[in-house]
Amino acid sequence: MEKVDVLVATYKTNIKYLVKQIDSILNQTYTNINVIISDDNSQDEELKQILEQYEAQDKRVTVYFQEENLGYIQNFNFLLEKSTSAYICFSDHDDIWYPQKIEKSLEKLKKENVDLVYVNARQIDENDNVIKEDYFRYKNMPLINKKSKLAISRYIGIGCSQLFTKDVKEKAIPFKKSVMAQDWLVSFIANENKGITYIKEPLFDYRLHQTNIFGGRSLKQNINRWKQENGTSHESYLKYRKQNVIDKAYLSGAKMCLDYCENSEDKDFINKLITYYNSIEKSKFINFHIFKYFKFLGGKNLGKKMLKEFIIFHFPILGQLIWKFN
Repeated sequence: MEKVDVLVATYKTNIKYLVKQIDSILNQTYTNINVIISDDNSQDEELKQILEQYEAQDKRVTVYFQEENLGYIQNFNFLLEKSTSAYICFSDHDDIWYPQKIEKSLEKLKKENVDLVYVNARQIDENDNVIKEDYFRYKNMPLINKKSKLAISRYIGIGCSQLFTKDVKEKAIPFKKSVMAQDWLVSFIANENKGITYIKEPLFDYRLHQTNIFGGRSLKQNINRWKQENGTSHESYLKYRKQNVIDKAYLSGAKMCLDYCENSEDKDFINKLITYYNSIEKSKFINFHIFKYFKFLGGKNLGKKMLKEFIIFHFPILGQLIWKFN
């Protein structure tokens, strides 16, 4: 039975959520695991005591306390550098894993002979109430079996849904300056290697709450804050669209992939993708290079996400009206 490392990054964590998550990891049916936790200088004595208790009670748990704040990305780089096992999972600090999450993920990865598997989830709120039964469907997640160019142009599974191989880790670290999302990076590298697969069955509860770093509520809060500070004019929208949508969520990901790319065909694809993003950023009202959207970003199960992106990218005049009144 091969060892699996579960990497948990914490920072000013809600202890109630953290306890549920760690317990759910330690109660996995696949027991040959290491749980490596790095607290990013939270300076929370109660949190420190809880983590030290877990470390003392279960030899599978190892805890590190950072002396200074590393930031979200570098904290995961630290965790990956501490990982030594054949297989690795990222973990959020506030979800709840179902008992067979690791077992079923590893079984699927081996069966399909790929380097990464990502799994479905339910979405829950602060009180464990189910908001959405099917995260794949709700978020229109791309469904990839083996290899796809979508692993370059999009997120493929949120980090807490992934299990991947040591080979992927070794190609990922140390993180380069271009790394903007560790889960996107490992998906890209896995896609360059043996490929990716997925499990449609929900295998964990993904928590949405007011302090999510990523997620629907934080996005809405950021949009509202932008409107309050910059207004809702068309120029304000174009600036928001460039900085917070195209640059942050798309262009930076493409540049990261280019930084790690070893395949000449994919390098050509990425360079064309970057040119496309630069082109749509300059469009103020309409961008007529519509076919390129489907070439770079089209795929199965993407549904409403594609419609939303299509409007933002190619019809910013319409996108501004929707953004203004939402």
